[in-house]
Amino acid sequence: MEIDSARFQEIARQIHSDASPVGIDAKKTHVLILAYLQDLQERVAGLEKQLESLTNQTRSD
Repeated sequence: MEIDSARFQEIARQIHSDASPVGIDAKKTHVLILAYLQDLQERVAGLEKQLESLTNQTRSD
């Protein structure tokens, strides 16, 4: 997966934590991942709905 450096730096800035031994805030990282996955799930559901609508429209023609 390619990611441009500006986007990488923005994500790194958001999840950085000096208090963590690994340098990132694990909770914040997981919340961001889950939010992104939820967004993807909603987008896929919308696409599936559109596809179903087009399929049903084609069948009735």
